[in-house]
Amino acid sequence: MSRKTLRNLPLHVVLVAVGAVMAVPLLYALFSGFKSTDQLSGNPVGLPDPWVGGNYTGILGSGDFWRLLGNSTLIAVATTVLVVAVSALSAFSFARFAFRGRELLFTLFTMGLMFPFAVAALPLFLLLRSMGLLDNPLGVILPQAAFGLPMTIIILRGFFRQIPGELEEAATLDGCGPLGFFWRVLLPMARPALGTVSVLAVVTSWNNFFLPLLVFTDSTWWTLPIGVQQFQGQYSADYARVFAYLVLAMVPALAFYSVAERQLVGGLTAGATKG
Repeated sequence: MSRKTLRNLPLHVVLVAVGAVMAVPLLYALFSGFKSTDQLSGNPVGLPDPWVGGNYTGILGSGDFWRLLGNSTLIAVATTVLVVAVSALSAFSFARFAFRGRELLFTLFTMGLMFPFAVAALPLFLLLRSMGLLDNPLGVILPQAAFGLPMTIIILRGFFRQIPGELEEAATLDGCGPLGFFWRVLLPMARPALGTVSVLAVVTSWNNFFLPLLVFTDSTWWTLPIGVQQFQGQYSADYARVFAYLVLAMVPALAFYSVAERQLVGGLTAGATKG
């Protein structure tokens, strides 16, 4: 065994241990969903014998699951489009324009990272009620976008500031104004950063439980996290079916993240070298 391998051995051991800690619960839930409740009670850690696929097919054949999936998708996509559009314009202003109070205003945005949602729950509920946005998807989309602005602006500003000023000067000489430079030059070059913040916005929205629970009293607009809680309460004695529901609820987010993982890491790395 070479010296380099010996030096990297502790790192590999740590990575394997962390991977096991993350993968074992997922595999346990996956296999448990193919069991019956009696099998889980008698053989909680073994493979299913026989394999029971009815837990998964029963959920997939339910219209409620697909409605919850559609609600989560709609809210996540709308939140992402809104937060990326607003943040891109804001980050462009903070990165490429010099105006009085710029750094102070940017600091105020960054302070939003230290503002926990639980503190704003009651005022937000009263505000949404006064605006008639309870049981309305906008009541979730708008606050999610607002809470996503600080991190998104920080990432995009750091990336926008890396774009050489010579490109902007050349675009200006070609008759391109600030908005034209932003739309035709800056945004195409910022695709890695835009991909990064889009992934973060989608995953954050998809996993949000408290805000939809606060806003939606009508089950018509419930999202998947709320559906998991309700399903768990309805089938509290049928553990195998609950495991199957949990796995199916995680699959869309895991699939999206696995596809966008390289984009996420690459965009964060690109925006971390200069800010």
